[in-house]
Amino acid sequence: MANNELNSLALGYAGATLSAVCMLLVGIGWNLGIYVGAAEAMAKWHMFFNASVTGVLAGMAEATVWGFVSAYVFGWLYNRFV
Repeated sequence: MANNELNSLALGYAGATLSAVCMLLVGIGWNLGIYVGAAEAMAKWHMFFNASVTGVLAGMAEATVWGFVSAYVFGWLYNRFV
């Protein structure tokens, strides 16, 4: 790996972790009555996300997968075009 290449796998893990943490925070906020509009929008965009504990955990799992795939593909494409 050259100096100007991204580590796609590490970027994917970082994206997955960030996505899961953000989904957890949105789920907690929803249950506390904070950022309800954002949480309802997330519930529309993610199949498994809702206000229950299992819904928040399922939303976190879904966000983890999408976050990893998105960040990994971004890193892979970046390395191919640099």
